[in-house]
Amino acid sequence: MNKNLRWKIVLILSVIGLSVWSFYPPGEKVNLGLDLRGGVHLIMRVQTDAALRIETDTATERLRVGLGAATVQYSNLEVTSPTEFVVEGIQDDQAFRQVAIEVDTVFSRSPGAGRYTYTMRPNIATQLREEAVTQAQQTIERRVNELGVAEPIVARQGADDQILVQLPGVTDVDRAKEVIGRTALLELKLVEQGPFLSEEAAMQAVGGVVPPAMEIVSGSEDVAATGGGTPSTVYYIVRRVAPVTGRDLRTSRPTLDENNLPAVSFTFNQEGAQRFGQFTEQNIGRGLAVILDNRVFTAPTIQSRIADEGRITGSFTQQEAQDLSLVLRTGALPAPMDVLEERTVGPTLGRESIRAGVTASIGGLTLVLIFILLYYKTTGLNAVVSIVVNLSILLGMMAYLGATMTLPGIAGFILTIGIGVDSNVLIFERIKEELATAKGVRAAVNAGFDRVWWTIVDTHVASLISAMFLFQFGTGPIRGFATTLTIGLLANVFTAVFVSRTMFELVLSRRHHQAQVLSI
Repeated sequence: MNKNLRWKIVLILSVIGLSVWSFYPPGEKVNLGLDLRGGVHLIMRVQTDAALRIETDTATERLRVGLGAATVQYSNLEVTSPTEFVVEGIQDDQAFRQVAIEVDTVFSRSPGAGRYTYTMRPNIATQLREEAVTQAQQTIERRVNELGVAEPIVARQGADDQILVQLPGVTDVDRAKEVIGRTALLELKLVEQGPFLSEEAAMQAVGGVVPPAMEIVSGSEDVAATGGGTPSTVYYIVRRVAPVTGRDLRTSRPTLDENNLPAVSFTFNQEGAQRFGQFTEQNIGRGLAVILDNRVFTAPTIQSRIADEGRITGSFTQQEAQDLSLVLRTGALPAPMDVLEERTVGPTLGRESIRAGVTASIGGLTLVLIFILLYYKTTGLNAVVSIVVNLSILLGMMAYLGATMTLPGIAGFILTIGIGVDSNVLIFERIKEELATAKGVRAAVNAGFDRVWWTIVDTHVASLISAMFLFQFGTGPIRGFATTLTIGLLANVFTAVFVSRTMFELVLSRRHHQAQVLSI
């Protein structure tokens, strides 16, 4: 055996050894997708109108504050739709327009009889809808990663406002939906009055009409105040505008309060800490409502200036405190979300899918190999070894790269077997043509491999381009198929050309009568 052949054999055995080491044992090293492992499949819709309404409400409140600071008189300022609000009874039109300059950049203004109608500009509305869906997708990804789900899928699906979420291995569906879909909008607002035992009592306290700069928010009475009993619902009158929100948070974590009950502590970023410090310094002795998703969790009295941290207490369990800190840490959703479709794939169904896929793969491989051995006889063993090495490399690369194996991925395995057989058939038939020209066996083998090389490259490059498009534009299962196909194609070039040729050279180097090597 010459030195050149020896290093080729060492290289092939090294690749096979590394591949087997990468994927064995498969149950621990190969990631299984939702259809094989079981888990949760959700299609969620972002309420983009709610995101537009938030922007409209914010602009309205800013305008209200600006008009109050400039002492501009008006009779009514209200939001009439997610993208529209009206201002009526303006006394000083010039002063009003000066205050509303910032609003005019987002809303177009239409004058009427003693009023202005502001409508959100179409390009701004489209941009906000797109940003809401993108931000929701990114927030869900962060939350799923915090949950510790292996190989989740979070992607846009179907309509522009829909998001596909697949969580392999998750069995607690309700908790997953709660964590993923919770808006988790944290607001810290100044308490004007309260708590009241009923909403009617709160309305009476403001003379039956809630001032435009205030709102009534419900909450639960502090557990400590009830002696550990069941908290009752109470109502607070709070300022509508929050000086700081969850968007100003730097981090949050589960902790315990002074009564050794589960709570959530949080810290602000630099800008939020500065604003919160000024706010608390100016309102010492007044109540501060900690509001999460429009519900008051606690309303402590501000005792001194608070700079950069706070705590949310309430009737939490330890799990609820952990989930709340998770959603606060990963950021609030820009808008509420609806669950349009929900499917749960049980692990039993996943095992059946694996069994069926493995059976199909083994069955297909067996039939193909029988055909090759019958048609090409001894030479067919070369193709058998080439295909087995190809599949070993494919499994090893998927395990090494952390790719997820799905049911369509198993279909990619079967297709890889077919591509491997096709490549070997091309090589064998080309060698037969070379032998027909009365060339020697070694010369026929070398010429066969050399002349079929570009044909194999052409077919594999075309297939790789198709796989790239499938991966780029396909959903999760289609991407799984494209991933398997891509790795299989690359491995097949190595096995069909390099491994197969090395085996021919190994046999030819040990035969004195080379004509007996090929039984084609």
